Amino acid sequence: MMRKSMKKLAMVLLALGMAVSAFAGAKKDAGNAGGGAAAKPAVKVGFVYIGSINDEGYTQAHDKGRLALQAKGIETAYIENVPENADCEKAIRDLIDLGCTVIYTTSFGFMDWTIKVAADFPNVKFAHCSGYKTAPNVSRYFGKAYQGRYLSGIVAGKKTAGNQIGYVAAFPIPEVIRGINAFTLGVQSVNPDATVTVIWTNTWFDPAVEKQAAIELLNSGCDVIAQHQDTTAPQIAAQEKGAFAVGYNTSTPNAAPKAYLTAPLFHWEIFYLDDVQKVIDGTWTSRAYWEGVNTGIITLDTLTANVAPGTAELVSAAQDTISAGTLKPFTGPLYDQADALKVPEGTSLTDDEIWNMNWFVKGVIGTIPQ
Repeated sequence: MMRKSMKKLAMVLLALGMAVSAFAGAKKDAGNAGGGAAAKPAVKVGFVYIGSINDEGYTQAHDKGRLALQAKGIETAYIENVPENADCEKAIRDLIDLGCTVIYTTSFGFMDWTIKVAADFPNVKFAHCSGYKTAPNVSRYFGKAYQGRYLSGIVAGKKTAGNQIGYVAAFPIPEVIRGINAFTLGVQSVNPDATVTVIWTNTWFDPAVEKQAAIELLNSGCDVIAQHQDTTAPQIAAQEKGAFAVGYNTSTPNAAPKAYLTAPLFHWEIFYLDDVQKVIDGTWTSRAYWEGVNTGIITLDTLTANVAPGTAELVSAAQDTISAGTLKPFTGPLYDQADALKVPEGTSLTDDEIWNMNWFVKGVIGTIPQ
């Protein structure tokens, strides 16, 4: 692992510093919980983050979940800004060296490194976010973000004046594809004439690249921008062009107050609190966790004053029926971009079919790179 490298040494020192800070915070919170000393759980929970805890997006949403654990008196540690390469393996092993007995790796590209390290530490519990592999001591977890995407599509469909909506998309993987499709179906539910144009950035977090993609979409005539990205750059681009924007991951109305409409939000504490409690109770088993708006892990942010009149009523009705299970966004008849029937009338895609989605619905403009 080239431990004599100054760069690697710096990363270790950074990880240690953050862990000590996090542990100290956990002890302080534990001492104040309930007005007295609480029994300290025999777990230490580590997180591997792809971005910064202050990114106003994906990583910050996960870190809110970590802070919810810490508020319960549970010791936590994290390493941020970890790339999707062998540095992930090192970060996981560093957290284990720090005594972590439960580890969450929060980006798709961390999956294989998680599985690799887990094989060497069968007594450590792992969970990987948004991937598809599991092991006896590795779960996978995610929220049904596509449900929130559908709701945000209703907002965008009501707002667009020119019926052209842009979508700044990270990577052409099923997670992103199903989000684009659900968003488009939400748009079409209130505005059948609107289309959604996709530009791929091939990055999760790069403000300059994301903003440029949004500008290209705006220059082509789009007047609402949506995103599957970890920064607020597309929202800022929309505001600068006098357009509107749908965010993602966390509530960011202050980033572009004249443009921001709403955002599908993650509430990762719903999973983390449940999962760690299972470890504490001795009932933890490997699982594939994928829940939606009915559990609260996915919500739509409060609508701003920028939304079109009548939007709130439409969103509320759709959210209630999605939560009740009577509205399933991927219910036929659904057609692909070539106008071929993909889902017959009266049929809904299964969770497995949605999870592995690799085609665009009719109304999406763009291609999926192979």
